[in-house]
Order: sequence, then C-alpha cells, then structure tokens
Amino acid sequence: MFPFLKKKKNSNALLTNDTQVPEHIAIIMDGNGRWAKQRKMPRIKGHYEGMQTVKAITRHASDIGVKYLTLYAFSTENWSRPKDEVNYLMKLPGDFLSTFLPELIEKNVKVQTIGFIDQLPEHTRLAVLEAIEQTKHNTGLTLVFALNYGGRKEIVSAVQMIAAQYKENAIDLSEINEENFSQYLFTKDIPDPELLIRTSGEERLSNFLIWQSSYSEFVFVDTLWPDFDAHALDECIEIYHNRHRRFGGL
Repeated sequence: MFPFLKKKKNSNALLTNDTQVPEHIAIIMDGNGRWAKQRKMPRIKGHYEGMQTVKAITRHASDIGVKYLTLYAFSTENWSRPKDEVNYLMKLPGDFLSTFLPELIEKNVKVQTIGFIDQLPEHTRLAVLEAIEQTKHNTGLTLVFALNYGGRKEIVSAVQMIAAQYKENAIDLSEINEENFSQYLFTKDIPDPELLIRTSGEERLSNFLIWQSSYSEFVFVDTLWPDFDAHALDECIEIYHNRHRRFGGL
C-alpha cells in the first residue's frame, strides 16, 4: 500500500527526463461509491466525479508520452448493481464523450474499447462507436475503455473461437501457442500493460486483464479514484521506474 499518494499541487514536477514512462498503463478505477458515501452524497455523484478524473488523467498521460491507457470502466459483474446505478453508468460514456471528444481529437487521442460492447444499451454503444470513428486516424495516446469487460469471459471467448476454427480444420493444434492465442483476445493489437494501478486500497485484479497482466508491475494505492490526480499517477510511475523487471530471470 502507498498511503502517501495524496493530492498535491505542481503535479507536473515529479517526473524527470530519466524516468521510464510505461508504454501501456492500465487502471482499475475504484472508490467512486466510497468517495460519495464519505461526503453523504449519492453514489452516482462519485461516478460523475470519477469521470472528471478520467479527463484529467487522460490529459496527463498524453502529455507525458504514455502510448496506451486502459481504464476499467464497467465489468461484466457490474450488471448486478442496483438498476438506477447501472442506468447512470450506461449514460456516462455518452455524456463524457459528448463533452470531451473535441479535446481528445485536438490532443490526437485515439479511442478504443475492449469488452462485449454488442451487449451494451444501444445509446451507450453508439456513443462509443462514434468516438472510435471520429478518432480512428489519431496517432497519439490510445485511450482504451474496458466496457462490459471480464477477463475470464474474454479467455473463454478466445477458446471458443479457436475451437470453432479447429472444428472447421482452419487451425492445427500445433499452431496454438501463447502468441497465437493472444490474437483471439480483445487486446490483440494492444501491447500488454507494463504498469497496472488500482485505487482505493483494494489489492486484487477483479477479473481485469488476467492474461495480459501476467508480467505487469502492480501498484495499489489508498487514494479513492475521484481524488487520484496527475501527481499520484507520476508517483505510481516512479514506483514502476524503480523496480527491476526480471521476467522470470535473474
């Protein structure tokens, strides 16, 4: 745990020219509900403030040269939440993109998604697809929203596709290896994250990027997501920078 990661001013001052910024950062954005509860506000207020944090972190990640930023926005398990909360969460992508899309285009950010988006409400799916279309030629940061995403379901889906191809004699058993298997995942065109951050003090993956995070560096912070800021992200990157990544070697 790193309880020292708190909101500070002059958030751009931490990283130096020697700091190794990860190509791909993935974040489990946790703590919106608790943030609201601490302030005696409805949970949806926490989700609203969390979206403001998404904007701030996206801006900063783009500015410091991160190539991919993957955010766990809605899991396959989140459908079990109260209906009013789920309806609000399904409305957020449209509201977020309608106000932030012009800036994303200006900052050369490309929007992508991973997850079973065909199962999302039509208004949510159309808002996301419009953002993907509007930014598809951008060459800066790729902002990846994990929407209706579950790591286990993703792996099962990949196995089903491979099995179907094998049944049709389109693939041989000898062709199935780690590299080939990865091509059946949502992230087939995205490098694995070097750094995975979870906010709010919880220390688990919660079914997020199970395959892809095999060699990610994990940083768990106590800060609730609405309070996470550019300086907190920089501190997580510094922790990553100071680790020795051995990938099973010495």
